[in-house]
Amino acid sequence: MSNHGRYIWYELMTSDVEAAKRFYGDVVGWTHEDMSAGDMTYTVLKAADAPSGVAGMMTIPAEVKAMGVPPNWTGYVCVDDCDAAAEKVRSLGGSVMRPPEDIPDIGRFAVVADPHGAVFEIMKPAPMDGGWPDTPPGALGHTSWHELYGGDPAEGFGFYEAMFGWKKGDTLDMGPMGPYQLFSNQDGVVGGMMKKPEQVRQPAWLYYFQVGDIDAAVLRVTNGGGKVVNGPMEVPGGDWIIQAVDPQGAMFALVGKRG
Repeated sequence: MSNHGRYIWYELMTSDVEAAKRFYGDVVGWTHEDMSAGDMTYTVLKAADAPSGVAGMMTIPAEVKAMGVPPNWTGYVCVDDCDAAAEKVRSLGGSVMRPPEDIPDIGRFAVVADPHGAVFEIMKPAPMDGGWPDTPPGALGHTSWHELYGGDPAEGFGFYEAMFGWKKGDTLDMGPMGPYQLFSNQDGVVGGMMKKPEQVRQPAWLYYFQVGDIDAAVLRVTNGGGKVVNGPMEVPGGDWIIQAVDPQGAMFALVGKRG
């Protein structure tokens, strides 16, 4: 079975890698391993059940920083053919921010944006030993939800459906905030889309990391110099979420239990 349309990696570009290691290690529970590639160091973040890593972080490259890009998280979506997928992004009204290129022994990737400007990455990964990892729902330290603040989901969903074969799920009524469109891929329901709130500066994806007790996580965020901007808030199914900003300014979110 093709893994086209699956999330395969998450990455933080930050202005202070050492501070980010300490913050996320405390807040999410990740350990880390630094890897050198020429004059660049890439840090792999690991959950307890994922020794090969669940995410990575790096210093914002100078050329990206010069474009005014702030610290941020991004997600990688698997594609069967990176070059063909990049061309399809263009044909569907999106844009290619960085054309396809190879990362030796890792895969071929590109940085793209949907028609409303929300940035994400696509990758054709190198063959994986042991096949696709089987991560149980709610596994600590893993990314368990993906949320798009973009255009009206009734219009914007078509781009992702055409790109990745994602399927519409239930549509939740968010009152004045409009509809919240759930979507699924091979792993089941993995996220939702909604129209960008006015306080969000530009269309963007937000990634939710799984923790244990949400109230304890709130204390770790604030004690570590981060800021909670929304929540804790209960969501369908009994989980609780917060949305937050890390000390360097990158947006992220957490999902956990209460009590």
